[in-house]
Formats: sequence, structure tokens, C-alpha cells
Amino acid sequence: MLLCAFQVFFMQSGFAMLEAGTIRMKNMKNIMLKNVIDACVSTVAWWALGYAFAIGECGESAFIGYHNFFASSPSSATYWASWMFGWAFSATSATIISGAMAERARFRAYLVYTCAISAFVYPVVAHWVWSESGWLSARRRPNWNCGVKPIVYEPLIANTMGTMDFAGSGVVHMVGGGAALVGAVLLGPRLGRFNQDGHVIQFANASAAHMALGVFILWLGWYGFNAGSTQCFYGCMLVAASIAVNTTLAAGAGGLTCLFLSVFFGAPGDIGPLLNGILAGAVSITAGCAMVTSYAAVIIGAIGAFVYMGASKLLQRLRIDDPVDAAPVHFFCGAWGVLAVGFFATETFTKAAYGYAADWGVFYGGSGRQLGMQLLGLVCIAAWTCALSFLLFWSLRKAGWLRVDKESEQQGLDIAQGIGSGIRPNCLPCLPCCRQ
Repeated sequence: MLLCAFQVFFMQSGFAMLEAGTIRMKNMKNIMLKNVIDACVSTVAWWALGYAFAIGECGESAFIGYHNFFASSPSSATYWASWMFGWAFSATSATIISGAMAERARFRAYLVYTCAISAFVYPVVAHWVWSESGWLSARRRPNWNCGVKPIVYEPLIANTMGTMDFAGSGVVHMVGGGAALVGAVLLGPRLGRFNQDGHVIQFANASAAHMALGVFILWLGWYGFNAGSTQCFYGCMLVAASIAVNTTLAAGAGGLTCLFLSVFFGAPGDIGPLLNGILAGAVSITAGCAMVTSYAAVIIGAIGAFVYMGASKLLQRLRIDDPVDAAPVHFFCGAWGVLAVGFFATETFTKAAYGYAADWGVFYGGSGRQLGMQLLGLVCIAAWTCALSFLLFWSLRKAGWLRVDKESEQQGLDIAQGIGSGIRPNCLPCLPCCRQ
């Protein structure tokens, strides 16, 4: 479990590389600084409040946990491993936002919303879906079963599995992606991103090599993210191996489908759609990675590519500027991943993953109640995340803390904020990359 936590934390490197490669070079050091600070802020926030709100204990509130603030009283032999694993997930959810708000957000705003996501917004959703007392949890234990064996799981809504989100399509990716979407809307587009007719002006990426390396690191980290969510070693290897295969297939199918769609609609076969397609497929399979067959993983990943492409085009038509397409990849594909469980989960794999199977996907004989629970969980996660994010970003905007001034944005945040330039020393001002 610790090794998987380390692997998930290494995904921070992937996000940093991907974002630094996607934005313009004049903002590269700024975005790298924000990604590193994210790890530090989320650590303190998770230690002080986040873990206590997220985990809780059997018989506690169905809405939020309230024990072990500041890691004050470790309660079991696996406490610290669970703490580390949860912290890595919390940091991942928070760092998704920085890419959507890149190149024009104030540094102080980044500190505030990273703390809010890690300390409260994400932990509450994690408590709902993953704790022993959460109202959406598949592993919810009734009060009469607290502290006794054998363990009995009894979701709050009878004859369902609660909302099944095995590794976090909703809990992690929808939370981060939803906050990213709201932040991008309230922040507004980058200067010059859209012309008067609403057409998108393409900005040159800083480095395709950074983008590709970042996605490969994320892909590697996803094995710790998904397979590590079994949170056990002995007796779990068959499930973990199946999860790893499904993650691989969905990511590959998403990348190929996205590249095909891009070429089909007349664009050159560029690396950007391929990379985002890989991420779209990986996000889409995260919820159901343990409960679906291998061919279903391919289908889920491929449909995820369609969801990503459609959402990306929709945001552009609405003049919402998301430099790294964080919201299409994480929020929209995360929502599809949660919903896909209600279609593709099998009875056999559900029982292997959770130890019981009260209901499963409609394509495999499920009653349809589970599909309804997946939809309920999706709506509640989206509503909670977007509502709190709106209040947070709206308050920051009213206080003048959200967006940098026009001159700083045009100059580039590296120089404007006094941290030096990310431009290479031998880069001449006459070159296009240095003028952007």
C-alpha cells in the first residue's frame, strides 16, 4: 500500500511535466512552482483536517468524519499506510485544477483553493463514497456491526451497492475537474485566446517532449492509483492484475480513438489529441477498473475519448479557456466512468472486488437500481464540487485575488512575479517561441 502511495504521488511529476509542456514558455517556471507548492499545501491540509473528514469510523456521521484531526490518535496498525495513500489521492485531486487556470491566476488564489480542496471539498466526497459510514459507500457498515466480526456491508439504499467508484473517477477526478471547470469559467480566458468571432487562437506549446513524458509518468502512476485501491496484498493479486490490464486497455483505446477522431475531422495526426485521449481512457476506467471485463474496458476507454472530444469542443464554443483540457479529461470523463459502472459491472467481478454483490450493471442482468445509484452519486459529487468551487472562486474574484493584471499576463508570470524566466538562455527575441 505504501509503494502504491509513492507511485500515486509520483503522478505529481507527470502533472507538472504535462502542464509545463502545454502552456507557453513565458509561464513555465510559474506553473512548476505551483505544482510543487501543491504537494506541500495538500500535505499540511490533509494532516490537519482532510484525513479526519474523509475516513471517519463505523457508526459515525454519513456526511463527514470527525476523528483524528492532526493525526492525533492512530487507531490501527494500518493507520499510517492508509494516511499516506489517502494523502496521495488528495494531492492528485487538488493539482488537476492548476492546469485549467494556468497563465493568468494569482499565486495567492492557488494557495487558497489548493488548501480548500485538500482540506474539505475532496475529503467530504471521499467520506461519502469510501468510508465505513458514508451514505453512498459500498462498504458502509450498519451500527450493529461496528467492532464485531464477520464484517457486514449494508449500503444505505437497500438492494444496491451504493455508488461504486473503486479508484476515484468521481471522488478524485470529478472533484478536481469540476473545480477546474468552475475556476476556468470565473477566471475568464487568456488574453487573445478567442477572436471577436469566437474562433480559437492556437498558442504554441512550450515543449511536446514535456507533454509526452508527463503522460507516460501519469500512465505509470495510474497502476498504483487503480490497482493500489485494492488496499491489500494477500488474496488480492487476481483483482489487482485484472485492474492493471483494464487500465492499460482503456488508456490505449482512449488514445487511439482520440487520434482517429482528430484525423477524421480534418486535423493533422498531432500528439496532443493522442495524449489527452490516453488520459481520458484512464480516467474513464478508474471507477469500474475492478468490476468490468477486458473488452468492456476497451469500450469504456473508447467512449471516454468521444466524451473528451465533445466536451473540449463544447467548452471552446462557450469561450471557456482550459489550457490543458483538465475539465474535459477529468470532470466529464470522470462522470462517464462513474456512469459506466452501472452498465458494465459484472456480478462475478463486483463480488471479487467488494466481497458481495447486491446489484451490478444492466448489461449483465442487473436490476437497474445500481445504474440509478451511479447517476445519483455522479449528480451529488458534481453539485457539491461545483457549488463550493463557485463560492470559493467568486469570493476570490470579488476580493481581487483571482486573476493577475493585464500587463503581468502579457509579460508572462515568470518575469512579472520576479522568479526569472523559463525561457532558455540562448533563446533569441526574434524567435516565435520567445515572443509569445
